[in-house]
Amino acid sequence: MPTTSASVHYADMDLLRIATAGSVDDGKSTLIGRLLYDTKSIFEDQLAQIEGASRRLGESGVNLALLTDGLRAEREQKITIDVAYRYFATPRRKFILADTPGHVQYTRNMVTGASTADVAIILVDARHGVLTQSKRHSFIASLLGIPHIFVAINKMDLVAWSEDVYRGIVDDYTQFAARLTTNDIRFVPMSALEGDNVVTASPRMPWYQGGPLLNILESVTAGRRRNTIDLRFPVQYVIRPNQQFRGYAGTVSSGTMRPGDEVVALPSGTEAVVQSIGTADGARDEAIAGDAVVVTLDREIDLARGDMLVRRRNRPVVADRFDAYLCWMHEEPLQPGRSYVLMHTTRELTAFVERIEYRVDVDSMHREPTTQLGLNEIGRVEVVTAKPLCFDSYRVNGATGSFVLIDPATNATVGAGMIRGPVNVAERAGASASPNVTWSDWNIPRHERETQQGHGALVVWFTGLSGAGKSTIAMAVERALFTEGRRTMLLDGDQLRHGLNKHLGFSPADRAENIRRAGEVARLFFEAGHVVLCAFVSPYARDRDAVRALHPDARFVEVHVSASEDTLRQRDPKGLYAREAANGTIGLSGISTPYEAPVAPELHIDTDAMSVDTAVDVVLAMIRRRLQQE
Repeated sequence: MPTTSASVHYADMDLLRIATAGSVDDGKSTLIGRLLYDTKSIFEDQLAQIEGASRRLGESGVNLALLTDGLRAEREQKITIDVAYRYFATPRRKFILADTPGHVQYTRNMVTGASTADVAIILVDARHGVLTQSKRHSFIASLLGIPHIFVAINKMDLVAWSEDVYRGIVDDYTQFAARLTTNDIRFVPMSALEGDNVVTASPRMPWYQGGPLLNILESVTAGRRRNTIDLRFPVQYVIRPNQQFRGYAGTVSSGTMRPGDEVVALPSGTEAVVQSIGTADGARDEAIAGDAVVVTLDREIDLARGDMLVRRRNRPVVADRFDAYLCWMHEEPLQPGRSYVLMHTTRELTAFVERIEYRVDVDSMHREPTTQLGLNEIGRVEVVTAKPLCFDSYRVNGATGSFVLIDPATNATVGAGMIRGPVNVAERAGASASPNVTWSDWNIPRHERETQQGHGALVVWFTGLSGAGKSTIAMAVERALFTEGRRTMLLDGDQLRHGLNKHLGFSPADRAENIRRAGEVARLFFEAGHVVLCAFVSPYARDRDAVRALHPDARFVEVHVSASEDTLRQRDPKGLYAREAANGTIGLSGISTPYEAPVAPELHIDTDAMSVDTAVDVVLAMIRRRLQQE
């Protein structure tokens, strides 16, 4: 029996969720079996059962893939159909592995299996290289916001452990991945069947010095997808046992909640204060994401299933129309205009896809015009709901940024979607600002400008509190790019507030309008082929998401520049912190008004720990990599 201290240590270990994916027969199930076997995570009776099944199938040895291929059809066909979950632990970390199917017919299963993962392991057969299904799964992993993609180049034993083969696959995948939004992509050559570079380093590939897969999994940062900032509490059920009690039951989707917190009920907008938080085990002083609780308020308000409690100064978008990526999961194609049941948090309501902006060709990552989406196809769509919905972008909050579509006639799940943002802030070819205004296409398309000048366009958005170093870093980066011959434009908050935005104040509405205008200006320079560097406090996540929605996914980069409050007060380049301390509140972001730090920026620079020169080098390296990939 483990000791009490050992049990406590085990309970405190962090959990890493992993999804394996790739083309059929690339060795996903074998890899998971090898991880379980070499980490001694298999019970004796399980091993005996697998040995017996291997003999019945005529295998010469133990087929480790059978540890995860649990369905009889899977074992007979030697393919994965369902999503199989396996759990194991090492002295450093706990793991949950999702073995998702590789066959194109079951891509929809991969979407569900990978939706909660911190890491996606994309397996590539060294003999065949990067195939269409490998690209499809990588693109889905990127859309799902999985922060780490590890490309396991498997079956190296069948190509004589060739470094040239490995390098060729790395080059092919890197070229494809240039258009993905995932920044942490790593490569590991291995043989899951032989165990090389899975748990222990392989002596047969001395040219690879990156360490075995398990070491990488044990050291990677976990939990970055959890949103601990934005309180979102969708009401699941109203508990009313008598006239003296009214409680609202549900699971906290994100953020934290405590008695005494001021909250707002959406979509009504009614304000209240949290009076108590209860669970089956008694009262709680705090509820965090994932906790199932019953909340009481200081007043009786009209709440129903699907309504949401949020913070007064941190609200999601409330709208009946949004822009999203949709993965279609049904044999019958998606038809715009047809009614479906949309499920979002605890809410169910009627919705329809008004139009399909484009379909993504996962081989080339090109956007193709289309009027329908077929099975396993992915497209960008505009969804209209019968009633207003409370949502965030999926990138910021997976719980309130995801939805599924259900066919009301068959009750089949037909689509899974990831919300990009509200429609009115996304680029819409042909959309009109008023009935008397007609959209006109760009006279010289951006790709022609990019071809002529020899580099792609990019928007780099620096966000952070005053004094963190946004403008200092952005100016140095622009100077370096300009010296290299790049077309650049620096947009700074102070400069715009002296001209275009000089009549705007610092209320939440004026701040939102300030960033909306800055985003539109950035888009103009972007369409002219520039590398646009934008330095704005931009305190609200929804406003930054709106600007992101104006640009192609791989062409917008968010850089969060931060420093401790002590450092900010010490620097105080504009005297704002001193003025706040002397004169009371002046609406300083992060001090007397909210600042919503990015949950998953492309780059985070802590200027307490990083010098300006180093920060500039880091940003330049990222920009150059993006421009080369374009």
